[in-house]
Amino acid sequence: MSELELLPLRHSLAHILAAAVQKLWPSAQFGVGPTTENGFYYDINIPDLMLSEEDLPKIESVMRELIKSDLPFEQYNLPIDEAISWAKKNNQQYKVDLLNDLKRSGTTVAKDLSPEEMGTIGGDESKVENASFYKVGDFVDLCRGPHLASTGAAEHFKLIRISGAYWRGDIKKDQLQRVYGVAFASAEELIAYLVSQQQAKERDHRKLGQELDLFVHSDLIGPGLPLFTPRGTVLRNQLIALSEELQRAGGYDAVWTPHITKVELYKKSGHYDKYPERFEVKSTESDDLFMLKPMNCPHVAQIYASRARSYRDLPQRYMESTTLYRDEKSGELHGLSRVRAITQDDAHAFVRHDQIEDELRSIIGMIKQMYLILGMPLSVDLSFRDDSDRYMGDDSKWSDAERIIERLAKEEELDYQIVRGEAAFYGPKIDVHVRDALGRKWQCATVQLDYVQPERFELTYTDKDGTLKRPAMIHKAILGSIERFLSVYIEHTGGKFPVWLAPEQIRVITLNQEEDVIKFALDVIESGKKLGLRMMADLENESVGKKIRQAELMKVPYTIVIGPKELSSNNVLPRIRADIVTQERKEPMAIHDFLKTVSNEAKSRVTHSSL
Repeated sequence: MSELELLPLRHSLAHILAAAVQKLWPSAQFGVGPTTENGFYYDINIPDLMLSEEDLPKIESVMRELIKSDLPFEQYNLPIDEAISWAKKNNQQYKVDLLNDLKRSGTTVAKDLSPEEMGTIGGDESKVENASFYKVGDFVDLCRGPHLASTGAAEHFKLIRISGAYWRGDIKKDQLQRVYGVAFASAEELIAYLVSQQQAKERDHRKLGQELDLFVHSDLIGPGLPLFTPRGTVLRNQLIALSEELQRAGGYDAVWTPHITKVELYKKSGHYDKYPERFEVKSTESDDLFMLKPMNCPHVAQIYASRARSYRDLPQRYMESTTLYRDEKSGELHGLSRVRAITQDDAHAFVRHDQIEDELRSIIGMIKQMYLILGMPLSVDLSFRDDSDRYMGDDSKWSDAERIIERLAKEEELDYQIVRGEAAFYGPKIDVHVRDALGRKWQCATVQLDYVQPERFELTYTDKDGTLKRPAMIHKAILGSIERFLSVYIEHTGGKFPVWLAPEQIRVITLNQEEDVIKFALDVIESGKKLGLRMMADLENESVGKKIRQAELMKVPYTIVIGPKELSSNNVLPRIRADIVTQERKEPMAIHDFLKTVSNEAKSRVTHSSL
C-alpha cells in the first residue's frame, strides 16, 4: 500500500485517538492531529492532567472499542461564524484559533496556516465560506479529511510515546501533549516496524555514546555543546582525515578562518536576515557587534577576494573542517544529531562557468567514494526553488543551475528526486541521503551551486579577453555535520566500528600478574603503536573471562590474551569480534604477523577482516 493509500487510515486513527481521549477525559482540548511518515499524532491539552506513557494502553484500549463498534465517519459543513461559535461553546480554544485564522485569510488557507494545520482544518483552499467537520461517534472535529468510511477499517496500529509541543510551534504559547501512534496496512508491517524501533532504541547513539565512552555533556558548559572524550575524538579525527584525503585528491587546499566575525560580513552575504539562529557578541573594546560563525562561505569568499584572479587561476578550491555555532531551540536539541556547535567538513570551489560540470562531477565522485568506504547506500534530493520570494538572484541563472544539476544527476546515475522549495536562498542543492542498517534515511552530504554570493561580494576574475567575469561558487560538505553524521553512524554500526575507525583496535589482556607477562604485554602494545595501531592493555587482577567480557562490551575488534604460553611461543590466538568474521581463528599466529595484518586492514579501510 502506498503512502497516499495509507493517508486515510492514519488520519482516521488520529480522530479515533482524539475520540478516545475525549471519552476518557471530557474536558480535553484538541489542537491538530496530522499524519506522519509512519503514523499520526494529536496535540492535546487536558486541564490539570499530565499524560504519561502509562496512559497509552488505556487510551489504546478505548480506541479499539471504537474500532470494534465500526462507527461511520460523517462529514458536514458549517459557515465559518457558526463553526467559531461551535468551537467556543465546546471550549475548544485551539480550534477557535485555527478558525479565526481561516476567516482572516480571506481567499487562501496557505497564507496563514502551516502544512500540518492545513491537513486538519476545514474549508476549501480557494474559498473560506464554510468549514468542514467530521463526526465519529460523539466526537466532532474540524477537518478536511480524508477518512475511512468507518472506524472498523482502522487496524494495525499502536500508540508509542508522548512528548510536549508548543501550540503552533511558539514557545510563548501553551505547551500541549503530543500523543504519537504508528499505523500500517498489515500486522506484519506493524510488527516489523516495532521490532526495528526496538533495535533503534538499543542502538541509540546517546546510550552507546555513554557506554562506549565517546562523548559527554556538562550543565556548566550548556546544552547542545557536547564534549568528545579521547575515544570519541578518534572517531572525529579519522572521519575528518578521510574527508580531507578525498578532497586533497580533488585539488582542495586547506585554509583557516576565525570563529568570530563582524555582523557586516553576514549582512553583505544575505545570511544575517535568513538565519536568525545566531549568537551575537558585543565587543567591550569597540562599538563593533560580532557573531560566532554560523556558516563558513562568506569567510572563504574573502580569501578569494584578497587578490586579483586570472582565468588560469581557476578553480580555486578551499577546504576547512571547522566548527560553526547556531542558537538552536533548547527543545530541539538531541544528543549529537541537533547541537549548537556544528563541525563541518566544509569546502568551496570558485570556478569558471565552463568548469562547473567537471567540478560537480568530481565532488559527486568524492561522495560516492566516502559512502562506499562507510558501507552506506545513497539517494539524493535535488533541492530546487519554488515560486516563493525567499530566494535571491537572477531567475535565468537559477534555471541554468538547476538544469546543470539535474543533467549531472542523470549522467552520474544517481537515485534522485526533485524537491521544490528546499533550495538554499542562494542556489539549488544536491542533498545526499544515506540509508542505515535499520533502513532509515538521513541527510548528510550536500553540494550547492551558487551564483548569488559571488555577485554580492563582487568576486571577479580576468578572462582571456581581458574582461572581468564573475565566478560561480560551489559549496560542499561530504559528511556534513560531523556530530550529526556520528549520531547516524554510531546507530548504523551499533557501536561496532570497522577496524580503521575503531577507537581501540586491539586489547591486550594479561593472564596473570607476573612481571614478565605484564612486561611482554606492554612490549606488544609498543610494537603495535609503531605500526600506527590503537591498543590498550588490561592489566587488572581480574579473571580472564571478566576481562574478555569487558572488551566485548566496549566492542573492541580484536582481543589477545598474553600468558606464559604466549610469552614462550611468541604466538597468539586472537579473539575476533563476531561481525568481522563468522568464526574465530583456530590456529595461533606470530604476534608480529597478527599486528601487521591488523595494521594493513586498518590502512586499507576495509569493512570486514580477512584475517
